[in-house]
Amino acid sequence: MRARYRIPLTAGLTVAGLGAAAVGYAAGFEVRSFRLRRISVPVLPPGARPLRVLQVSDIHMVSGQRKKQRWLRALAGLRPDLVINTGDNLSDPAGVPEALDALGPLLEFPGAYVFGSNDYYAPALRNPARYLAERASGRHGLNGNSPARDVPRNPWWELRDAFDAAGWLNLTNTRGRLTAAGLDLALTGLDDPHIKRDRYDEVAGGPDPEADVSLAVVHAPYLRVLDAFAADGYPLILAGHTHGGQLCIPFYGALVTNCDLNPARVKGLSTHESEGHRAYLHVSAGCGTNRYTPVRFACPPEATLLTLTPRDT
Repeated sequence: MRARYRIPLTAGLTVAGLGAAAVGYAAGFEVRSFRLRRISVPVLPPGARPLRVLQVSDIHMVSGQRKKQRWLRALAGLRPDLVINTGDNLSDPAGVPEALDALGPLLEFPGAYVFGSNDYYAPALRNPARYLAERASGRHGLNGNSPARDVPRNPWWELRDAFDAAGWLNLTNTRGRLTAAGLDLALTGLDDPHIKRDRYDEVAGGPDPEADVSLAVVHAPYLRVLDAFAADGYPLILAGHTHGGQLCIPFYGALVTNCDLNPARVKGLSTHESEGHRAYLHVSAGCGTNRYTPVRFACPPEATLLTLTPRDT
């Protein structure tokens, strides 16, 4: 006769209590536990003065997120030389005024931006279990497809007009030049690869030889884009989109990246090699979440202050 094993009621209640505590922590505390990371990247010419670049990403502003707005406004106190916004500013069609208010002080600094899918389209309610299963199996939802026609649009043009009016460079499948901290910077950007809006053939050609440094900017770090930028010789690629995995396992890390990038590089600084060239890759874990999944676990919201320093040779 097969023995029957039963979990004691007290053990079941303990597990349920721990689960409820974890959900409460993820939704009530960590998702609002904003952090600033600081890293250095040696990509400038020898003898150049350091360049301080503030990267903000995946804000996913929802109307009423006051703490996030205050934190973003306070980042201006860092006095960065350059601001790079790697997209997904919105998660609510009504969030544009508050996103612009939060970013207002940063718009006073030289800057550049690309958009992500959530700047263009409002998020949809999805089963979190299905989301994780798709990414674990290599399927990526909107990856490679345009959203359905009935998906609500966000008023992205209002963001664009405000960013442009402030003098930020719009890097939507284009190149741009600006001066920051006395350095001549060349920037090359792509529209969001997550919904196949990237057009690398329109910006191909590699770094500008007359600039002090050339940077590559994109929202979602898909391998086809990273390969192209690295093969063309860009020294640094800036991206977002992944939310750092968003729901991570302590001491292990992310389970998913929401693209075809491997989980080991889901956030922070790493390198990417293609056709004999190596580029630094920085992926921001971002400071927001989809409005329908407002939780983070072992992956606090963040912005990054990158100090670009002279390379050795």
